[in-house]
Amino acid sequence: MEMKSLTIGHLAKQAGVNLETVRYYEQRGLLPRPPRSASGYRLFPAEAARRLRFIRRAQELGFSVTEIGELLSLRVSRSTTSGDIRARAEAKITDIEAKIKTLESMKKTLRKLTRVATDVRHSSSVQFLRVWMERARE
Repeated sequence: MEMKSLTIGHLAKQAGVNLETVRYYEQRGLLPRPPRSASGYRLFPAEAARRLRFIRRAQELGFSVTEIGELLSLRVSRSTTSGDIRARAEAKITDIEAKIKTLESMKKTLRKLTRVATDVRHSSSVQFLRVWMERARE
């Protein structure tokens, strides 16, 4: 049985991405370079659409392009264990928790800013910024 090949346009449509996204992932090595037809069209295997959906979902979960490449290599390696995959997921959880901590700190600082803005409503902008900087250090 012959595998159906997809042109870049059909692949992009099936995966729900645009053409430039397919090209970008190909350039970054996340999508293997496909053979070309006699007329020069890229002919991707049907599996490429599933791979693109995986890449997109991994990005939605916060994985970088480099991390996605690592995940994809784990996916195809016969020596990959569930522990390898769990370790990657736990590392991402740690990264997300650090980002949340940073965002909470930023939120706290901005709350202070809004209180300062209320306190010095009629002051000049220079005075406001000076007061804000002093209170933000508190």
